[in-house]
Amino acid sequence: MRRALVVGGANGIGLSIARLLAEDERFDVVYIVDRAEVAEGHRHPKFVCRIFDLRSDDFSIFDTFTDIDTLMITAGFGRLAHFADISEEHITDSFTVNATSVIRILHHFYPRISSTKDFYCGVMGSIAGFLSSPLFAVYGATKAALKIFIESVNVELEMSGTSNRILNISPGSIKGTSFYNGTTDLSATRALAEEILQRLWAKSDLYIPMYDEIFKDVLERYHNDFRAEGRHSYEYKLQSGRIIEKK
Repeated sequence: MRRALVVGGANGIGLSIARLLAEDERFDVVYIVDRAEVAEGHRHPKFVCRIFDLRSDDFSIFDTFTDIDTLMITAGFGRLAHFADISEEHITDSFTVNATSVIRILHHFYPRISSTKDFYCGVMGSIAGFLSSPLFAVYGATKAALKIFIESVNVELEMSGTSNRILNISPGSIKGTSFYNGTTDLSATRALAEEILQRLWAKSDLYIPMYDEIFKDVLERYHNDFRAEGRHSYEYKLQSGRIIEKK
């Protein structure tokens, strides 16, 4: 039997992925590491949950998962706001949780990722890591750091001869998650979670949901004129009603 670990699996897309893994008869345990408990209505008998804050200095907890062959890291947060309205604490916490902690976790599992034995690994990035994202500047910067890191390490993996890769999942806004203080709706995220796992089993290195439908044109516009696309992104977010103004 196989075992998986989902970091950030207590809600949102992470929980949706964890539920699908638990429904897979090949897995007998799905570990979840999160700073929050899984809500009672979303629990599964195969879940084994550990409470952990990714802002911690001690990451030795990740050395205890010696029996997994699947690792998904979906933890992260962001805040739509003008940079002037962001606190310094938010800046440091954002990089710690969204970028540094992810790289640290991958480092703990790297001997298995870089081995010739099959190991499946995915990280929740963001399309904001591929282009300028005004009103989301700090969040976008953390995801851009992950993008370059994953691309670089995947080349190292390829050159070492292993078939294992780190999958960078980089969506836009995902409905049915608690990212914008919403509530988790597993029915809304299930299709995306299924597609993510298909890409994971295929050992893909990049998945941008809605690429052909939306982001192919967005990225082309960005590369043609990043200033103009930045202004377009600014106006779009401003009109979304999700901007948090400083009080």
